[in-house]
Amino acid sequence: MKHMATYDLMETIRNTNEWMGASARAFASYPVWGMVPHPFFKMMSAWGRVTERSFARMVIKPDWGVRTVVGSDGRDHLVEQVREISRPFGDLVRFKVHGRPEKPRRVLLCAPMSGHYATLLRSTVASLLPDCEVWVTDWHNARDIPVSEGKFDIEDYTLYLMEFMRHMGPDTHVIAVCQPVPLALAATAYLAELEPEAQPRTLTLIGGPVDPDAAPTEVTDFGRRITMGQLEHLAIQRVGFKYPGVGRLVYPGLLQLASFLSMNAERHTKAFGDKIASEAKGDAGERDKHNRFYDEYLAVMDMTAEFYLSTVERIFKDREIARNAFVVAGHRIDIGKITRVAVKVVEGSKDDISAPGQCLAALDLLTGLDDSRKAKHLEEGAGHYGIFAGKSWRNNIRPLVMEFMDTHSTPPPASNERPRISLAASNG
Repeated sequence: MKHMATYDLMETIRNTNEWMGASARAFASYPVWGMVPHPFFKMMSAWGRVTERSFARMVIKPDWGVRTVVGSDGRDHLVEQVREISRPFGDLVRFKVHGRPEKPRRVLLCAPMSGHYATLLRSTVASLLPDCEVWVTDWHNARDIPVSEGKFDIEDYTLYLMEFMRHMGPDTHVIAVCQPVPLALAATAYLAELEPEAQPRTLTLIGGPVDPDAAPTEVTDFGRRITMGQLEHLAIQRVGFKYPGVGRLVYPGLLQLASFLSMNAERHTKAFGDKIASEAKGDAGERDKHNRFYDEYLAVMDMTAEFYLSTVERIFKDREIARNAFVVAGHRIDIGKITRVAVKVVEGSKDDISAPGQCLAALDLLTGLDDSRKAKHLEEGAGHYGIFAGKSWRNNIRPLVMEFMDTHSTPPPASNERPRISLAASNG
């Protein structure tokens, strides 16, 4: 599978379907067909509109769409996205709200690198902005990163998080969602050992695989069944000639999307059938529920091969985080070194991706942290997306996270601090 021809074939199929949709939409929309009393042309036009939009979305990064926020003065304040740190594989982006006093809560939202863009957390950002200053890790599409920029695996991801935390300072509250949960935990532990004064105030871990074996799911079962050789053969391809990252080994977004859709094929088939029928009857809207969901869901990004493979091998198969044996830059990280960062775990009772228990395992690893600085919450009836977006997040989880931040907004007594050690000494 490691051939540019395979990657370009997938892009050719996508492009062809987009063209077919556009052609069907244009052909069936000629006014002359209004003289033919048959629903075929309306259905053809509707199919074309839905098909063209769907396949076009697959290669377009969604816009954040967070333009204003209502302040305490009742006015709408403009929101500007400011890139504070720019790196080859990801940026630290601040959502700066103009015209209002700066909020005391400083939140770093660690977005997952798992096939979708960081804009998957759009509603999470929008819900936090009225009460917080918000920064987000905005990861780049691997197809757009030249091979000359080198590799990017889970160790590099962890080092990026450490750099972002250092930049924001010790008054930061970190929220990690899904995939980055174990790596955010590791980054915090590494800072606790190297630079205690750079640690964040709190760390909220939402639905991530700290110990995948704590509660089996389809994802963990797949990770156990397949060998690394099989996975590399089936999933890894080289970026084709169309993009700046030509030749880079990646797990293509289009291949990931095919996997996502196949997991719930019947539900997605019905959703698109209903959408086409709705378009044909003239009942659909530009920003209806279907388009809002699928504009984000279909927008996928490539992951570097080394990041994907190291995640499967080291997080799921070898359970390095769960065994407290994770190594970064030649140094073994000890999660027990965290002694002053308050940690809260949030899980959903119906999470079928990171089942309850996988994220909770983090608290058992925090052997150096007092129980008064640990917290957990299980949201009944919430699935994976519900614990960071939607009604469950807005009404139940978000207020608890805010309360947790405020409770632990001041550092613990200095006697709890560990002595600082140098990076050179830690690797010696």
